[in-house]
Amino acid sequence: MSATRSRSEEELAGRLEAAGIRPTRGRLRVLTELAREPDDATAQALHQRLKRRRQPVGLATVYRALNDLSEAGVVDALPHSAEETCYRLCGEGHHHHLVCSDCHRVVEITDCSLGDWLDRVAAEQGFVATGHSLEVAGLCAGCREGDDVASAHARGG
Repeated sequence: MSATRSRSEEELAGRLEAAGIRPTRGRLRVLTELAREPDDATAQALHQRLKRRRQPVGLATVYRALNDLSEAGVVDALPHSAEETCYRLCGEGHHHHLVCSDCHRVVEITDCSLGDWLDRVAAEQGFVATGHSLEVAGLCAGCREGDDVASAHARGG
């Protein structure tokens, strides 16, 4: 690895290598930019950010990189946007997401007690559960407070 890579790039390159993905310059740029995002981002948004940072990566490369990273489990693909899939660099290990429907804030939930329940429900239907994922949509506290303020204003309060 190059001595010019930052520590975070080294860590991200390590995640790629651990997933069996070659850490090309394009993939690292996409993953590094996604790592700056606290919630999630679309391929289009990442492409625009990379252009602004003068780190040119073609849009097709961004889509390919995100697809490869998602298939390898390095990033999560979150289908909560009607327009385009959103991507997020999450912590390693099993987790679920709470997603704000208004601002797209994403919170990882690592405490999962669904396994036993899913095994029972699946068995009742003649299935064997081999995995699961859960994305819960709702409103975060900030957006709920904003709705409360807007509602009070609309009522003349």
